[in-house]
Amino acid sequence: MTAIPLTVLTGFLGAGKTTLLNALLGHPALADTAVLVNEFGEIGLDHLLVERLDGEAVLLNAGCLCCTVRGDLLRALEGLWQRVLDGRSIRRVVVETTGLADPAPILATLMADPRMGARFALDGVVTVVDAVAGAATLDSQEEAVRQAAVADRIVLSKTDLAPPEAVAALTARLRALNPVAPILTAVQGAVPPDAILAAGPFDPAAKAPDVARWIGAAAPVHDHHHQHAHPGHDPNRHGASIRALCLAWDRPLPWEGVAGWLEMLATTRGASVLRVKGLLDLQGEERPVVVHGVQSVFHPPRRLAPWPEGEPRRSRLVFILRDLDPKVVEDGLAAFLRAAEDRSTLAAG
Repeated sequence: MTAIPLTVLTGFLGAGKTTLLNALLGHPALADTAVLVNEFGEIGLDHLLVERLDGEAVLLNAGCLCCTVRGDLLRALEGLWQRVLDGRSIRRVVVETTGLADPAPILATLMADPRMGARFALDGVVTVVDAVAGAATLDSQEEAVRQAAVADRIVLSKTDLAPPEAVAALTARLRALNPVAPILTAVQGAVPPDAILAAGPFDPAAKAPDVARWIGAAAPVHDHHHQHAHPGHDPNRHGASIRALCLAWDRPLPWEGVAGWLEMLATTRGASVLRVKGLLDLQGEERPVVVHGVQSVFHPPRRLAPWPEGEPRRSRLVFILRDLDPKVVEDGLAAFLRAAEDRSTLAAG
C-alpha cells in the first residue's frame, strides 16, 4: 500500500494558517484529506486536537504538539491508518501545528517511527508568515525563526496590509534564512494547492521536472564549493544563531564520504542540525539520490526518477543549523569526501 502524503502546516500565532487551511480544504485536490489541528490559545482550556474528515470533527486529544502531544500525534495517525485498513479513503493528511511549535521535533517524531514512515510520507513543511508582523516576530520569537528556516514552502500572508518596502525587506530576510524554499504570496489568505503540495524531492516517484526545480531552487552557486546564507539582521537579535549552508558540487560524490559525515554530524551535533536536505549525484549511481534529515534522525536515502534530460547533474546539500558554525560542517564534509576519494584511489591502484 502506498504511503499517504503528510503535510505539516505551521506559522506563528495569527499568521493565517487556519485561513489558508480552510481555503485549501475547499479545493478538489484536497478531497479525502484528514486534518489534525492543534492550536494553543486562550479560548477555553481544551486546546483540542481535532480530526477533520469530510467535514466531520472528532475530538482526539488535548495539548501542544511541540511537546507532550507528540505521542498523541502518533496515536492519531495510528487511528487514521486503521481507518484506511477498514476501507476509509484518506488521500492526504495535513497537520496544523500550534503557533508556538518548533516543527523540527515534530518532523523527527514522524521520521523516527519506522511504521509511520511506511504509512505516511512527509510531503513537506509549509510555513505561513504574516507580512505585517513577520519582521517583529522573527526578531522576538525563536520558534518563528525555526518555522521559517525548516520550511519547504513559505507563504506570505497579509501582503495587502503591509507597505511594499516592508514586504520586500521581509522577503529578503526569509530568503537569507532559508535559501531553498520558494516564497509564495497568499491572495485573500489562499494559494493554489499545487504550489504547496509535493513540496520536496522526497518522493521516489518524483518526476524529472520536480528534480530539476529543486536543484535550481537555491541561490546560484558560482563554483562547485558552497554558498552561505546569513540572516540579515543584528547578530544580537533573536534567531541570529540559525544559519543556512548551501553546498554544491559538479562532480559525482562518494556515498561513503557523504554518509560518514552525516552520521558523524547527527551523532555529535544532532540537536544543532534543524534540517538537512540533499539531492546527490553519487559515484556508481545513474539516478539522483535524495537524503533528508531532521536533528539526529535521517530517512534512508532514496533513488528518484532519472536525471532530467539535457540538465547537468549536480549535487546539492542544504543544512539549516542552530548554534553551529557552517564552516565546521563544510570543512568536516570536505575532509570526509577527501578521505573517501583517497581510499577509492588506493583501492583502484
